[in-house]
Amino acid sequence: MAKAKTQYVCSECGGTSVKWQGQCPHCSAWNSLAEARIESTDKSANRFAALAGTSQVQTLGAVEAREMPRRSTGLEEFDRVLGGGLVEGGVVLIGGDPGIGKSTLLLQALAAMSDKGNAQVLYVSGEESAAQVALRARRLGVDGKKLRLLAEIGLERIQVTLAEEKPQVAVIDSIQTLYSAELQSAPGSVAQVRECAAQLTRVAKQSGVSLVFVGHVTKEGALAGPRVLEHMVDTVLYFEGDAHSSFRLVRAIKNRFGAVNELGVFAMTDRGLKGVANPSALFLSQHDAQVAGSCVLVTQEGTRPLLVELQALVDAAHVPNPRRLSVGLDQQRLAMLLAVLHRHAGIVTFDQDVFVNAVGGVRIQEPAADLAVLLAIVSSMRNRALPRGLVAFGEVGLAGEVRPAPRGQERLREAAKLGFSLAVIPKANAPRQPIEGLEIVAVDRLEHALERIRGQSQ
Repeated sequence: MAKAKTQYVCSECGGTSVKWQGQCPHCSAWNSLAEARIESTDKSANRFAALAGTSQVQTLGAVEAREMPRRSTGLEEFDRVLGGGLVEGGVVLIGGDPGIGKSTLLLQALAAMSDKGNAQVLYVSGEESAAQVALRARRLGVDGKKLRLLAEIGLERIQVTLAEEKPQVAVIDSIQTLYSAELQSAPGSVAQVRECAAQLTRVAKQSGVSLVFVGHVTKEGALAGPRVLEHMVDTVLYFEGDAHSSFRLVRAIKNRFGAVNELGVFAMTDRGLKGVANPSALFLSQHDAQVAGSCVLVTQEGTRPLLVELQALVDAAHVPNPRRLSVGLDQQRLAMLLAVLHRHAGIVTFDQDVFVNAVGGVRIQEPAADLAVLLAIVSSMRNRALPRGLVAFGEVGLAGEVRPAPRGQERLREAAKLGFSLAVIPKANAPRQPIEGLEIVAVDRLEHALERIRGQSQ
């Protein structure tokens, strides 16, 4: 069969060239030419015909809406992030730092599905040999009698194997190691990643196999390869975790079949990853007595409320420019909150170093953490502990108002379930019916919240 023709396309201006050059002859940009395949003009030979819809134009109201059936992975936390399990014909992309546990998690999931007879599975390893995968399985105590394994990086060979084996779930570890013989560029290049992902996605939609791609990340933490890779797949997951901690977080960034920003919590043990049933316990420090500068936040990760301890340390600055450092929170937002604290509560921090930390290595991205951060800072400045059993949440605006947070009732019920007795919340989140065992302090201004807390502490 004749080899497919390729050309080189400039990522800056879109100009084409028949051979690679260091500088684009059209716009003079350097190192912008990437190899791309020349598509055939024969419509009958369109490789992506299966991805195109074949239905006629119809009224949206006449389309039958039905839930997609789910296939459990055998790991409850992994199912939660996926929205209930894997979807037939769905493509999942999971990325994370090297050694974070991506291969371990997927090997455990495939072993659980094959052992329980939930699905016929196939593990395609492009980074490790079959012997290395077997050694990992032995360390994890995985029984791989029904787990099919292929050590291969050739796209065409993998496509043939998928057609022969007909698995229901397949893992590609990793997409950056694959290459197509029809392209001359090296594995991991933009052209190879885009071509291999597109071809395997076509296979998934045609055959109904659930595919999981493992993706590398760049030094900035983004998924390596073209941005279109994330648009091409149905679900994008990020594996997060601190190298000095045994806990791992799997976060959903995109999910066409479920909620985004879902969070799965795992603990890395000598027998692999284990799901954490009560993740709030990980992010709460156990103090013998109340300490100054500590406030518990009720945050929301997808559909799951989490209780996270925020700690603040305010100390006299010994340099002209005081330090503003936050771990797990947005540092720019911290500077804004300190300005609001000065403007509307009269508390000055321009001569103080301010350090804020989210316990447990979790990253707080929602603005509902504002009120808890400010309460912890004021507690540290006054060297006076907040009332025992206190939780807080609420966004603080530049005008000093305390704005409501979504799903306030679920946050309050979670706090009451874990034994907290006092909640400082926005007035708009105040429940209509009292919650047993939980005293509600509803405020609409930052200064009112500080006054109420001062009265509670005395």
